[in-house]
Amino acid sequence: MHVNPPQDEWLLRKLRLQQKLTENGLEGCLVTQNVGIYYYTGSMQTGYLYMPVKGEPTYYVRRSLERALNESHVRTVELGSFRSFGKQLEADYPALGATSDELPLVGADLDVMPAQLYLRLADTIPQVRLTDASAILRNDRSVKSSYEIGRITHAAEVVASALEAGLASLSEGMTELDLMAVIEYSIRRNGHIGLMRMRNYNQEIMTGIVAAGEAAAEPSYFDGPAGGRGLSPAAPKSVSLRPIGRNEPILIDIGCCVDGYVIDQTRTVVIGELDPDLLAAYDTAAEIMRVSERSLRPGAIPEDIYSQAVEMAKAAGLSQHFMGYGRDQVKFLGHGIGLEIDEWPVLARGFRTPLEPGMTIAVEPKFTFPGRGVVGVENTYLITDTGCKELTVSPDKIYVLP
Repeated sequence: MHVNPPQDEWLLRKLRLQQKLTENGLEGCLVTQNVGIYYYTGSMQTGYLYMPVKGEPTYYVRRSLERALNESHVRTVELGSFRSFGKQLEADYPALGATSDELPLVGADLDVMPAQLYLRLADTIPQVRLTDASAILRNDRSVKSSYEIGRITHAAEVVASALEAGLASLSEGMTELDLMAVIEYSIRRNGHIGLMRMRNYNQEIMTGIVAAGEAAAEPSYFDGPAGGRGLSPAAPKSVSLRPIGRNEPILIDIGCCVDGYVIDQTRTVVIGELDPDLLAAYDTAAEIMRVSERSLRPGAIPEDIYSQAVEMAKAAGLSQHFMGYGRDQVKFLGHGIGLEIDEWPVLARGFRTPLEPGMTIAVEPKFTFPGRGVVGVENTYLITDTGCKELTVSPDKIYVLP
């Protein structure tokens, strides 16, 4: 059942972003991406949100205005002709038309904005200078409210139920696609919206990855430690029509999206038993997870947690298999999660902003063995005042089926 955010959620989001705009010397911020618009308005209709550094934001809607008026928690008006958008903005926010030596600096979500839209906006709003505010916006969303944590927690329960349904149906000879269909049926009936959003360009999530044996270890364009064979070159990741066999690792890396919020978890399964070296690799992944759990606390530096995991994989003699294989290895251990699957912070080199209470992070130590499969685990955690709390609820173990 859909749960609405509390009324003060929208005010707090506005005030927090305006504080960040003030700190960065911006006159305002133009949000053009659907997810960002939803986060600050409660609606996801076609249009643009302008957040001034002071005062009330305005949601300029092209379609559907009627629905946006019913859903939005900020001032909502019809977007006139796009060519006159600059004049419409200036009429609502006279500071944007103030004459001075320098044009007012207005942030925008340039990490996701198409180049064509940027050029059109620069042409239609010549009285401002657009600058990249994507880091401001991503940092702003990295700390979750109690409402958001509740939605992610609920999504975790939905995924746990779907995993059990999948395991109950799993048998030798079943295809990866058939197993995924059982999982998807379960999560859809329990509120999954049918997609999991990603921010990065040309990255897509097809519920997740269900892949067995060597198919799980096949590299793909997907920016993750496992890709999967996929059904065709037109869908080169996740499930294939490959039958699942005995004594091979089965990677079940799944999530779902409830009320816009996603969860991410991975479990390793086997029908029969795994080879000793694969079991040892899984044990190393589990050890990395336990050590990472102790490091996930306020003030911790994401880069340091990643480096710690890299050293543990190296000490186990598994460096070349950690988070992919060879040239296809990814250089992170975990990622923020919320309205998108690839939020900030990222447990990777270059991320040195300390962790804060309220951040939600999926941690996924995995080892890839070409021609044999992938083993590992993934849990989603909430950073608390004193450490971390696991939000995923499926038992953290290898699932061994007879």
